[in-house]
Amino acid sequence: MMGGSENADPTGEPDIPAPTGDEPRLFTPAFIALSLAEFAYFAAGGLEIPLAPLFAKNVLGADEIGVGIAIGALALTALFLRPVAGRLSDRRGRRPLLIGGALLYATATAGHAFAPNLAVMIGLRLVLGVAEAFFFVAGFAALADLAPPKRTGEALSFNSLSLYLGIALGPLLGKALLDAAGYQVAWFGAAALAATAALIATRLPETAPPIADDAPIVPMIHRAAIRPGLALFSGIAAMAGFFTFIAIHAEAIGVADWSLVLLEFGLIVVIVRVLFAKLPDRVASYRLGAGALALTGIGIAMVALVPSAIGLFAGAAIVAVGVAFTTPAFFSALLSGVAPSQRGAAMATMTVAIDLAFGVGPMVFGFVAGVAGIPSAFLAGAILAFAGAIGSGVVARRSVGRAAG
Repeated sequence: MMGGSENADPTGEPDIPAPTGDEPRLFTPAFIALSLAEFAYFAAGGLEIPLAPLFAKNVLGADEIGVGIAIGALALTALFLRPVAGRLSDRRGRRPLLIGGALLYATATAGHAFAPNLAVMIGLRLVLGVAEAFFFVAGFAALADLAPPKRTGEALSFNSLSLYLGIALGPLLGKALLDAAGYQVAWFGAAALAATAALIATRLPETAPPIADDAPIVPMIHRAAIRPGLALFSGIAAMAGFFTFIAIHAEAIGVADWSLVLLEFGLIVVIVRVLFAKLPDRVASYRLGAGALALTGIGIAMVALVPSAIGLFAGAAIVAVGVAFTTPAFFSALLSGVAPSQRGAAMATMTVAIDLAFGVGPMVFGFVAGVAGIPSAFLAGAILAFAGAIGSGVVARRSVGRAAG
């Protein structure tokens, strides 16, 4: 199911030696600037998470179907344009896409304040998808460029805090602006955050390596990303479906304040990634990924099989630990075998897997839940995560066999 070289070790050894004391610095000015730009950008996106559905329904009068179309429009253009963004970031550089993507996001977000109907909002959401494709892919590629050798997993762990903190704090700011001054000011607040991301990105040096004019063109779908992408898909799809129905399930078992589950999840992910930031560089990528996916499956299965508050919070905690290691593990597996001049294309393919997972996971959960109930849907998600764990375990064993041979 999945394959690829183990971490950055060319011998295929399953474990990576700990870095020495004279290792290159991770927290350089460029790394910090990239993380701050991403924090501002993802805070703008986090602000929109609750704001956009409410705006479509309460201001533009959309029904549930219209709300779903408007929210999903962003993912549509982002999905199809990520490979294009990957090639552009390799050919034209990371910095222009970071700045341009953030400015485009700011412009389209501010445009929501003047949207007269749902059709215009959908058009603006399509533009947001273009901005998302450019900024997200270029940001991942720049991170890979800036990560010191043998510290890619650590760099991913710390940098991902920008995403999680932005998504966690953005909605709080959005609600505060909405309650204080209404939708228009809230939209302008999101636009200001995105513009701030563009401003910070101007402080970044160009990190993409030069490419000769006659260099071969990399395919839109990078082959090196397919196998780790499938592994990542299994974990993200299971998580996305889990989040889709966790609030409904919580209310069904008598847990009224389901937001505490999400708070617990987010805090655990942040804490684990900070405390164990170096682990993805010291344990073979697919071995760590297999364990992470297994934990995700165990946690989701616990929520399904123990229908109580204890089962809910304990299961969500286990899922959080699994998710904390999943992305660093499989992105490290990818980057270990990709040339610097192809990182944009490779990252684009991996983020396509994330887009598909966020689309397919909730749909699969919804279909199973409609036929057999939400607990059965959770069990289906657990099986999906276990399948990814088994595939990753097979790859890890084969790497050990090749090393022994």
